[in-house]
Amino acid sequence: MDTEAEKNIEIWKVKKLVRSLEQARGNGTSMISLVIPPKGQIPLIQKMLTDEYGTASNIKSRVNRLSVLSAITSTQQKLKLYNSLPPNGLVLYCGDIITEDGKEKKVTFDIEPYKPINTSLYLCDNKFHTEVLAELLEADDKFGFIVMDGQGTLFGLLQGNTRTVLHKFTVDLPKKHGRGGQSALRFARLREEKRHNYVRKVAEVAVQNFITNDKVNVKGLILAGSADFKTDLARSELFDPRLAAKVVQIVDISYGGENGFNQAIELSADALANVKFVQEKKLLDEYFDEISQDTGKFCYGIDDTLKALDLGAVEKLIVFENLETIRYTFKDSEDNEVIKFAEPNAKDKSYALDKATGLEMDTVAEQPLIEWLAENYKNFGAALEFITDKSQEGSQFVTGFGGIGAILRYKVNFEQLVDESEDEYYDSDEAESDYDFI
Repeated sequence: MDTEAEKNIEIWKVKKLVRSLEQARGNGTSMISLVIPPKGQIPLIQKMLTDEYGTASNIKSRVNRLSVLSAITSTQQKLKLYNSLPPNGLVLYCGDIITEDGKEKKVTFDIEPYKPINTSLYLCDNKFHTEVLAELLEADDKFGFIVMDGQGTLFGLLQGNTRTVLHKFTVDLPKKHGRGGQSALRFARLREEKRHNYVRKVAEVAVQNFITNDKVNVKGLILAGSADFKTDLARSELFDPRLAAKVVQIVDISYGGENGFNQAIELSADALANVKFVQEKKLLDEYFDEISQDTGKFCYGIDDTLKALDLGAVEKLIVFENLETIRYTFKDSEDNEVIKFAEPNAKDKSYALDKATGLEMDTVAEQPLIEWLAENYKNFGAALEFITDKSQEGSQFVTGFGGIGAILRYKVNFEQLVDESEDEYYDSDEAESDYDFI
């Protein structure tokens, strides 16, 4: 399955965790946030925690002292489970949080980030500090830069606030005016040929730096320069079409080299911030096009989307990243599973009747629908795409289509499916779907 989709799910999981951690509150300063970068050493961290334990023993408030000591002990126990530090570092949250019904509950989270963290942190507070994870999400996308002028070219990479120079080379191009002893036509031809070869070399090196295993390894490309070379490169047939499709912006800069790289980053900041929106807009435009053309290769709402998944008809499953619907599993009198859906704040959300006996069914499990989809989408051969409601299209999808829908591989007649299910499973006077809203 596409690694991009898996990375998006990993990001969504971190976002969800960050939201829940941000809302958690505790009594006193018994909530520990510990961030260890990849170069950190577990024995040194354990020693630091032992020292902290000694310091915390002097806290005057008995309740707070016991809570802090307990949190430090739990953090040490969790660290003992790691013989060596994970390659991307480790984030630990440990402490007593106050639940909705006012009770205290001890929680411990150990998170192995999906990419390296470059911060170290140890804090005791009445809340968890999630800034490191939030930065991880913001600084996720990689962008390539080609800074090209008459003196040479620099290939750079920007990820969050970290910039890397991948490769650079200089070039000696003839000026516009030739020296004596050669015809103007011949000189112009030689000059044009050298410029052409320069553009070809840049196009070749761009492929070496920005394409890995036949796939573009950056989210977007920025072409920058002080002369017309950047425009020539963008228009050139020599420039790989896969890279040309990823060009986000072409910017004019005053310098070349590393100074030009810094200037290009500043000038393209707005365009880079909009890339996610552009991709989301593109996906939803494709979805709305299917609807406006009435191709039948689309569906929306939980009911139809799950039917389409069961049929293996879903190509792209589109879900709002904050969809709150809960998936309830019940057992009826004959021990069959019945699935129902409800919002978390719905009345009688966990209530369902057995059709045969009229008695209440037992709730076997409940899980956010979005989590269930993230775990099971591969089984249906679909690609899972998360969208926000921050763009106009995203907001329209969430409010008008319930925040869940799909682009299908082929046309599906949902009305016919309902008729068939009525004939096969249900009495004619009380037909309902396999999946129910409560």
